[in-house]
Amino acid sequence: MTRITYAQIAGTAYLGIFFAAIFANFVVLEAIKADPLGTVAQHGTLVRLGIAAFWGTVVLDVVVAWALYRLYEDQPFSGLSTLFRVLHAALMAAALIFLQQVLRPGTVSEILTQVDRFEGVWLIGLFFFGIHLILLARILGNPRWLAMLLTIAGVMYMVDTLAHSLLGNYEAYAGVLLALVALPSVLGEMGFAVWLLIRGGREGDGLDD
Repeated sequence: MTRITYAQIAGTAYLGIFFAAIFANFVVLEAIKADPLGTVAQHGTLVRLGIAAFWGTVVLDVVVAWALYRLYEDQPFSGLSTLFRVLHAALMAAALIFLQQVLRPGTVSEILTQVDRFEGVWLIGLFFFGIHLILLARILGNPRWLAMLLTIAGVMYMVDTLAHSLLGNYEAYAGVLLALVALPSVLGEMGFAVWLLIRGGREGDGLDD
């Protein structure tokens, strides 16, 4: 396969991750947290679809990691960047073991406990994903605005994970931190996905000279 093909695979899979994650996280997971018993009991199919969407992001994460490695395999940080993305995918898969438990009969407390465990492991994975984005930005080099957004997003993923552990009153800052993570990550990762589809894999495709 050509470099353009690898770029198109990575870009398409990245867009798939983006839309699957929005549905699974902001539609299904938020519904479970808002009404644990009602959502699981009355909308079991929706919950299963959300879990399936999360599993889809795990698979697509590995596809993106592989395609980006093949696209940038001549770059010194490519292997390390791939390792951290695959580690993130592995932790996400491990976290989903907890989320799947919400489908079993249980109390509100039991359901929310499984959600908390899921988010706790996922959060660790996002720390490593942040490292991946920083390395990816270094590999990409140009366009510099895109590399900068990916770097900022990576740093903020790591900061948010550490804040969960180090701040006893994290909830007081949760809204601000969420915005600081979401803005550069959405702009940077969506921008990168579109850039891969339009420009990636071509000669002089943004790598440093």
